[in-house]
Amino acid sequence: MNMQDPMFQTLILALPMIAIFYFLLWRPQSQRAKQLRAMVDGLRRGDTVVTSGGILGKVVKASNTDDPEILIEIATNVEVRVLKATLSDVRSKNQPADKD
Repeated sequence: MNMQDPMFQTLILALPMIAIFYFLLWRPQSQRAKQLRAMVDGLRRGDTVVTSGGILGKVVKASNTDDPEILIEIATNVEVRVLKATLSDVRSKNQPADKD
């Protein structure tokens, strides 16, 4: 293969760029999605959740079946049904809040 071939030079530039995108973007994002899916599947009563809309609540009812909804309490005696797919974070009962 000729090193002066434009196709070869393009390939030499494209392969490292694809590797960079994979390791910096795609892989961490897929790992985060897998981790969130595992947390949502392991929801229990009393866990604190954050929805994608920014609502914080405590899980009142979460069934481990294929039910796509959970019941969360967002204030005293205020319960809301939420889709599991809209959850962006799950904190267990004994996990402290982030100090960011």
